[in-house]
Parts: sequence; structure tokens; C-alpha cells
Amino acid sequence: MDSPADRLRALDAARWRIALALTGAMTAIYVAFVLLIAYNKPLLAMQLVPGLSLGITLGVVVILAAWALIVVYVRWANSTYDRALADLRREMEARR
Repeated sequence: MDSPADRLRALDAARWRIALALTGAMTAIYVAFVLLIAYNKPLLAMQLVPGLSLGITLGVVVILAAWALIVVYVRWANSTYDRALADLRREMEARR
């Protein structure tokens, strides 16, 4: 049986994995947007409807993607991380 310390280390590793994955996803989205700005301005200037360009739309998508990734992290933290941490705390308190 794993000790609480081993389970805590595994939980910490899981938290880092999801944090790095979500950070990588946000970084990729942002860098792709910045590269489009740098290298394909005519594409971003394309008008989707009068007064709304593709660049503005993609800028909003970048912001919405950040919010979506935050929701993913919060849902994971609430459903997995916080429960597992609470279980470990209860187990440690029961051992005292």
C-alpha cells in the first residue's frame, strides 16, 4: 500500500502535469495568434462582416480559449485534486 507521502507526491505530480499541459496549450494558441499577426496581416484584415475582421474574431477566440482552459483546470481541481487532498488529510488526521 502506498504511504500518504507517496500519494501526496503522485497528486503533486498530477497537478504539475495538468498545469504544464494547459500552460502549453495556452502558449501555443497565443504564439499562433502572434505569428499570424506578424506574418499574415492580410489574412487577419479580411472582413467577415462589415466592421468585423478575422483578426478581431481570432483575438476574441484567444481570450475565450483562456477562459475555457481555466474552466478545465478548475473542474479538474474541484473533482479530482481537492477530493484526493481532502482524503489524504482525513487519513493523516485519523492516524494521529
